[in-house]
Amino acid sequence: RYASCVSVEGLESQVTSRCLRFLAALSLLASAACAGPPIPHAPDVVDVTLPTSADHVRTAVIQVLTDGGYEVEKQDDQHLTTGYREEIRGPWDGLLSWRFGIGRSRVDALVTTADEQSTRLRLHVLYEGKDGLFTRWEESPTALPQSAENQLRLIKSALHIL
Repeated sequence: RYASCVSVEGLESQVTSRCLRFLAALSLLASAACAGPPIPHAPDVVDVTLPTSADHVRTAVIQVLTDGGYEVEKQDDQHLTTGYREEIRGPWDGLLSWRFGIGRSRVDALVTTADEQSTRLRLHVLYEGKDGLFTRWEESPTALPQSAENQLRLIKSALHIL
């Protein structure tokens, strides 16, 4: 009877070590499959000419970006830049960003006078993301609400240009 208990305990340790080796190999394979070079994507830039004065365009850009959660800084009469967009914070944000990742964006705008009645606007949206708390920020495709095309749509709407 004692010998059968010893063999059962030996069998349990073999099964446990076999399961541990299988789980270690599976986790190594899963982590290697997720690692890889970042997927290249085109920069999120829009360059248009709008049929209104530069002052009106500049005012609309500042209004739209401020309403979108950005803090706008005027570098000079032509260059506008923002810091990273203020995200709404909640009690579960740490768990959500740990599980699903998080993104952040900032905008650079160049407003130049094309002629007396038109203005050239160049918007560049830089979007970065990371997959969790313990990864680094990497350039990512821009989320639709922060995209340059959507910002342009909002600016045109503020200028009543459709």
